[in-house]
Amino acid sequence: MFVVATAGHVDHGKSTLVRALTGMEPDRWVEERRRGMTLDLGFAWTDLPAGPLALVDVPGHERFVPTMLAGVGPVPAVLFVVAADGGWMPQSDEHLDALDALGVRHGLLAVTRADLAPAEPAIAAALARIARTSLGAVPAVAVSGATGAGIAELRAALDSLVRSLPVPAPYGPVRLWVDRAFTVRGSGTVVTGTLGAGTLRVGDELSLDGTPVQVRALQSMDRPVESISGTARVAVNLRGVPVSAVSRGAALVTPGDWTSSSVLDVAVSTTDLPAELVLHAGSAAVPVRVRPLGAAAARLTLARPLPLHVGDRMLLRDPGRHTVATGVRVLDVRPPQLRRRGAAARRAAVLAGLSGPPSGDAEVARRGAIRAADLRAMGVPAPTSALRAGDWLIDPAQAGRWRAALVAAVAEHAAAHP
Repeated sequence: MFVVATAGHVDHGKSTLVRALTGMEPDRWVEERRRGMTLDLGFAWTDLPAGPLALVDVPGHERFVPTMLAGVGPVPAVLFVVAADGGWMPQSDEHLDALDALGVRHGLLAVTRADLAPAEPAIAAALARIARTSLGAVPAVAVSGATGAGIAELRAALDSLVRSLPVPAPYGPVRLWVDRAFTVRGSGTVVTGTLGAGTLRVGDELSLDGTPVQVRALQSMDRPVESISGTARVAVNLRGVPVSAVSRGAALVTPGDWTSSSVLDVAVSTTDLPAELVLHAGSAAVPVRVRPLGAAAARLTLARPLPLHVGDRMLLRDPGRHTVATGVRVLDVRPPQLRRRGAAARRAAVLAGLSGPPSGDAEVARRGAIRAADLRAMGVPAPTSALRAGDWLIDPAQAGRWRAALVAAVAEHAAAHP
């Protein structure tokens, strides 16, 4: 299965487009259909030649940007919708800024309501803006959800898009960000979310924000399954937790494969940030305190811990200003304390050298020694040059320094106490 977020400011045209594309109603609430405004996440799916395609329809109105971010956070691609008769809107900028901050690289532009106005001006304006972001050059299709014009072309473009998406490793660790939680009579608690990677199986023992739970049953696209691999929309029936204990932003994870961290060091594009912001990770939105570290890094102190890996991309936002502050990339989920004079400057120098994918050898070298289980939970690959002592991984240079220090200490003791 492939999962694509449907984003853009035009809620009415967007929902009409999803209905024409899938034959399903993405607006789940009566109030949404009455007002012609998406208020919550909507879900629909369809079959393409490349395989099943799930759509997460996100709200467009500025009052619901946190909900929008909960929908786009875990997905790898976006169908960006602009209305031909409305053109580019201020809220379109915020949606595009969020996608850029999250590093979304795969997308498609749909200019809808093309039966009401020429689509070419809206296409040209939107493509120019999108090209300046992580999405780059994207295909564009003019459609009308009302008349059905262009739907066949849109399906073909979506099929090409999903064929270009990278396929996540089915054996990777599971992290399912919860976007809905409800009760089914006779079954108990059910959570839904977008599975980014890994495989879920009936009977799996998992952790839900630290609480042990078991997978009682699985569904995808309203069909029961015994197992499912990412990327996929999935509903998980859980044993071991009441629905009152689960809310949007919780995370269902493989135990031991993630670091639950409330203090992070991250790369940022600017350190000119307010001291208090909201961090959006997956479907979670968590208040954070920001401490700049050098020119391109900061330390975040979270109001509650999140299960994270080195390399995760997230977004900082100032809800009071209705603007995206900046995208962040996690550099360290187990950072050292900064207590001594000059510690922040020294830490900034270390963080300045952390670019590219995480390296097991470099991580062990920086720390001197670390347990293999802790390194795995950080999302860092196993080193190739480290010495092993039980579960410990030791940097060879550090081991040499320890040997020399031990010899010197023994010699000093022998001299003092012959």
